[in-house]
Amino acid sequence: MNLADVFTVVLVIAGVLGYFLAVWVLVRGLWPARVARCADALGAAPWACLGTGLLWLVPGIGAGVLLGRLVPGPGGRLLAAVVLLSVVLLALSGAAGLALRVGRGLAAERDAAEPWRQVLRGGVVLALVQLTVLPLPLTLLLGAGAWWRSRRAGIAPEGS
Repeated sequence: MNLADVFTVVLVIAGVLGYFLAVWVLVRGLWPARVARCADALGAAPWACLGTGLLWLVPGIGAGVLLGRLVPGPGGRLLAAVVLLSVVLLALSGAAGLALRVGRGLAAERDAAEPWRQVLRGGVVLALVQLTVLPLPLTLLLGAGAWWRSRRAGIAPEGS
């Protein structure tokens, strides 16, 4: 493995983690109350979020893979890609609540004026943790569960 291969791997990983961070900040900007409810759901019942994520994410990914195998041609591959991307993007959207939860624990003075910085700060920490193998699936499962559990009106946000 030469230096170009090393840089390729490092830059691809940095790009993926940067994309995750951008999605988390984007979702916080678009749906701040929903992300706050996701963070609150993760704080109140993390195991329930994990279970809900398992019940939602695993069948969603399975459906995408099954569509790709059962529907022939490029249309089937496109449909499978749309299903898989939708499932992963919704899980990443819920993971914005996890980034917010971490960011709330790392409070700073400017958070009142710029509340998106909590997601940015927590997202950087969460992205660095993603460098190991286990946290990425765990983050997606927690995010998917938090996204679905935050649909209920019973979870009041601590702050937007």
